[in-house]
Order: sequence, then C-alpha cells, then structure tokens
Amino acid sequence: MATPTELGRTRYRQVTSVVRTVVEQIQRLWRGLSAASIEDDLQGDTGAAIVAAVAKGQLTVADAAQAYIAAQMAAQGGSAVAEAMLVAAAFAGIAPDGGPLETLLFLPAIGVRRRLAVGMPPEEAMLGGLADMARYASTAVADTARSADQVAMATSPSCVAYVRVVQLPACARCIILSGQMYSRSEGFLRHPNCDCQTLPLREHEWPGVATPQQLFERMPAKEQRRVFTVAGARAISDGADVGQVVNARRGMGTAHMAGQDLQTTTEGATVRGLYGRRMRRAGGEAARFPGERYSRVTTPRLMPEEIFRIADDRAEELRLLRRYGYIV
Repeated sequence: MATPTELGRTRYRQVTSVVRTVVEQIQRLWRGLSAASIEDDLQGDTGAAIVAAVAKGQLTVADAAQAYIAAQMAAQGGSAVAEAMLVAAAFAGIAPDGGPLETLLFLPAIGVRRRLAVGMPPEEAMLGGLADMARYASTAVADTARSADQVAMATSPSCVAYVRVVQLPACARCIILSGQMYSRSEGFLRHPNCDCQTLPLREHEWPGVATPQQLFERMPAKEQRRVFTVAGARAISDGADVGQVVNARRGMGTAHMAGQDLQTTTEGATVRGLYGRRMRRAGGEAARFPGERYSRVTTPRLMPEEIFRIADDRAEELRLLRRYGYIV
C-alpha cells in the first residue's frame, strides 16, 4: 500500500497535470485571438471555450478528491468510509473569490486593453494577456482541488487535521508555512498561482514534510536571494528564523451578509442547480438577472471555506455543506 506521502505526491501530480492540460488548451485557443477584438472574442465562442476548459479542469480535480481522502485515511490505518458524498459539479464554474468563473476569465481582456493604452505593441499586449489568463486558470483549478479536498475531509470521520505541503519552487509566504498543522476545517492560506497542498491526517502526528528551514537549504543560492531578497537570504543563512524574515498575510474578499462579513458565491444558485432546487423547495425566492438564462435564488450560497469558519462543530459543517449543495 502506498504511504500517505506517496499518495500526496500522486494527488499533486494529478492536479498539476490537469492544470497543465488546461493551460495548453488556453494557449491553443489564444492563438486565434486579436488585440483589436479581444473583448468581443472573450465574450464570444472562444471565451466560452476557455471557460469550459477551466470548468472541466475544476470538475476533474474535484471528482478525485473523495477517493484521495479515503485512500489517505486507509493508508493511515483509519476508516475509508465517508458519511456523505461530495458533489464535484458544485465546485466547477466558480472563481477563487466566489464569483462567476466567466467574470474572472474576462479580466485578461481588460489587461490587454490597458497595455495597448500605454503604447505596448499588440503582440506584447497579447502575450501579457495570455500570461494573465494562464495564471487565473491555474489558480482556479488548484484552488478547486484544495477546496474539494477539504470538503472531503469533512465527510471522513477519521480525518482530524491536515499539514501544509510546499513544493519547490515556491514563494517566501508559502515556504514559512511548510509543515504547519491545522485543524481539518481551518482555512487554507493561498495566493494566485499557489500550488501548495493539504496532506490530511487521521491523528495529530507530524509526517515527513519539509520544514521552512529545510526548504530554504534545498534552494540554490540564486533562488534563495530571489525569494527572500539578498538581505533576507543572508539573515536566514546566519541563523535567523525564516518565519521572522517573511511577513505572510492572507487577503480575502468578503461580502456583508446578516451582519457578518461572509465569503459567498452566486455560482450554482440557478433554479436548475442542486443548491437552487433545494432553496426553492425550502421556500426561497428566485429572480432573473440581466443577461442570465435561468432564474437564480436570491439566498446567497456560502463558500466551503466560510462554512468551515462559522460552523460550531462537525455536524454543523455537514449540515451546511449539504444545504449549499457540496455533498449529498
């Protein structure tokens, strides 16, 4: 049987492979776009194809989450049986900030237009737009994998915590968090293009995950200076604590709801969707918004991370995850 570390590596390779496939599809589609018509292109068939490719990538990584967590629990001597089934489709089509994926993937058009406005040649402006699109798409897929993994952890009675695993090359903010242990419902600190991973734990045991200092020592000197700055790398080499050299912070967009700042999403809330159907059966109201084909329930849909933050216990987590359509 594979070890927890080996299973984690396999999951990481699976997610990065999906990300790579999505980015390659985007690159092929991008070749047919023009700086002169970039807004229309991303609102038309090519933009829809890009959104579909990213959403398919999200669905793929989410669909594998529950099997991954079950395998981890079995490898650690626990039960692989889950109390609920994860709904992979609930994670597709959502941007990392909870907004529509379509909105996120239109931003490169704005970036191209701004580059042109400051006098950049069209070819360079389009290369910059492609870099933006690849970054947004990669982040959306990787974030979906982490979110689905964490929801799958909530469905597994054996899982109590997770450890952050950092893959090099990585930024200073991630390196100082390597090997940190968190409650399985605690939010995952990440940033655009972050490919760090969660390693679920059955018991509070420290696995063989590299510490920040060990990761620093594995990096070439040039990479140390690039990530931590020349002065920072020198301080760490002289014995300074990596965490004291780097100031890691997480930024998060929020929405005000019921007197609280909560992270929500409108995705998956149409009356045809699982969450939308449930809200309608419960007496919730629906409305048709401009440009949308189907009516959408007006009750906000909480993101998984927000559910974990506000739930008092595991039973409440499962109740809310079911209510908002992430598990059945």
